[in-house]
Amino acid sequence: MSAYTEIRVSHADMEKVFRNVLLKHSFDESKAAMCARIFTDNSLDGVYTHGVNRFPKFVQMVGEKHVLPDKEPSKASGFGGMEQWDGNLGPGPLNALVGTERAMQLADENGIGCVALRNTNHWMRGGTYGWKAAKAGYAFICWTNTIANMPAWGAKDSHLGNNPLIIAIPHNDQAIVLDMAISQFSFGAMEKFAMQQKALPVAGGYDESGQMTTDPQKILTTQRSLPIGYWKGSGLSLLLDLLATILSAGKPTFEITAQKAESALSQVFIAIKLPSLQNSSAINSVINSIIEDYHSAEPDNTSNNILYPGERALQTRKENTE
Repeated sequence: MSAYTEIRVSHADMEKVFRNVLLKHSFDESKAAMCARIFTDNSLDGVYTHGVNRFPKFVQMVGEKHVLPDKEPSKASGFGGMEQWDGNLGPGPLNALVGTERAMQLADENGIGCVALRNTNHWMRGGTYGWKAAKAGYAFICWTNTIANMPAWGAKDSHLGNNPLIIAIPHNDQAIVLDMAISQFSFGAMEKFAMQQKALPVAGGYDESGQMTTDPQKILTTQRSLPIGYWKGSGLSLLLDLLATILSAGKPTFEITAQKAESALSQVFIAIKLPSLQNSSAINSVINSIIEDYHSAEPDNTSNNILYPGERALQTRKENTE
């Protein structure tokens, strides 16, 4: 295996290449530009696993007709601040943007808005939608189900997805964004470790003999990742799949796994209009006080800085634009 190296490419050049490739794969100008920007911005924030590294797989899914560039999400039903939408197998990032924006609109009207989206595709980096909503002033929660790639605690074979979960709140002119898979490491992160020929810092899954391992390639081969918090992550994954399925009237993990590809996913987007809260005038100062206390923790010998979720992405974004 050749040594892993990274090269620097300008934001404009990367976005242009992505856009041109998508135009050649039946995307119209607007959709190509929007998708290209999402993949590029993910890379800008250092999430290469769901940016430049994932782009070829996205194009492959388009070529195999699992992602349909000409399709758009449509509202199926709704009541009050809750709506069900059908993604119609359109591009996952664009469908997720629609779900996010509609949840924000519903929150404006009702204080809280929820959009449950079925029959959609991989949204790439879930944090994209948390950043968007939180920077616009909303508290935001979203999650998606996936194919089965994680065994329940105590099980040998995988019947759970690692079902990424995002929680975001505004913070000054930016946001605090928790973007995590329910596995100890996302599969994108393990792919990056494998490309770099590095071991995971802690056990991230199981090898073919059922032993926990730090070898990312062995976990990628078995598709048996380790739940965060062991049995706790196992239970959380199950509940996220249940909620996404029943709220969207979509497919659960076991049905997605039975297909030829990871497609027709179920997702949920929840936005809360913080200015509607009785304590809205104090929210910013409370958040700043909590983060100030959080940052005051004394680092151990494994870390130089205590970072809140999303803070590293802000630092990487700054470095990549200098």
